[in-house]
Amino acid sequence: MTLLLKQLFAFLKLLNSDQGTNQIAAGLAFGIILGFSPFLSLQTFIALILIFFFRVQMGAAFLSGFFFKFIAYITDPLSDRIGRLVLENENLRGLFISLNNMPLVPMTRFNNSIVMGSGIIGLALVMPLFFLFKVLVFQYRQQFVSRFQSTKFWKLFTATSFYKWYAKYNELYG
Repeated sequence: MTLLLKQLFAFLKLLNSDQGTNQIAAGLAFGIILGFSPFLSLQTFIALILIFFFRVQMGAAFLSGFFFKFIAYITDPLSDRIGRLVLENENLRGLFISLNNMPLVPMTRFNNSIVMGSGIIGLALVMPLFFLFKVLVFQYRQQFVSRFQSTKFWKLFTATSFYKWYAKYNELYG
């Protein structure tokens, strides 16, 4: 429980930092790939490589992946239906036979209807969620943070020696 709270506080700190909205939004959007993919699969490995390769906020990706894992579990019946529609399509049968005979592709477990459906849902939602998260992070920074920092409570809190100590500690050790 404390690890989850620590991650949430780190995410709130990240939202209030000067980190770019694109990196945070990309991290949150990559979380749907991590959440909707099986834990030990080729999809997860590829998503992790992309997260490390590009300038994506890893903490946001892992935190959103954690929450999207629960959403994926809830949407399993829908994923199963979508996956069955794709896997039972006669026009794609030859493609799936060819993919199954390739060296690494069966590690994706694409022949499982829930994995196939979750992958389709995840890939379909990555780009819309990126733009949605980008707008939400921007709105959060523009409206909530600026209003909160203009309150008397925040001004009183920043005047305390505790806050000055914390700011100096954060500046030195991050």
